[in-house]
Amino acid sequence: MSVECFLDTNILVYAAAGRGAEEKKRKRALELIEHEEVSFSAQVLQEFYVAVTRKIEVTLSADNALEWIEQLDAFPCLAVDASLVKIAAEISERYQISYWDAALIAAADALGATTLYSEDLNDGQQYGTVRVTNPFRVD
Repeated sequence: MSVECFLDTNILVYAAAGRGAEEKKRKRALELIEHEEVSFSAQVLQEFYVAVTRKIEVTLSADNALEWIEQLDAFPCLAVDASLVKIAAEISERYQISYWDAALIAAADALGATTLYSEDLNDGQQYGTVRVTNPFRVD
């Protein structure tokens, strides 16, 4: 399977719950979901659920969060298995980044995505075949 891009959790959180000062980010996140060949991993969906139901200022209900996950089920989603964990651990050590960020990179690579949209990693950084792009960066 090969996809165009991989979305970090924060992109989905902005799409579902970005309001007020985050309205521009919400619109940009929705634009990515609607116009790009996107993918993510089970890790991203897990983090999304926890973030939107517990960690943001104005949370979503569990039912609303699950509705979002149901809609996102239409896109490719990589399961996390032992092989992915090992690859992520190697990436973490090689690039001296957190395991969780490395797991995103490993999943993006496994899906064939060459772009990882995230505002948490270094914009423009190349990790093997995966390049990080901050979709909210203002030039």
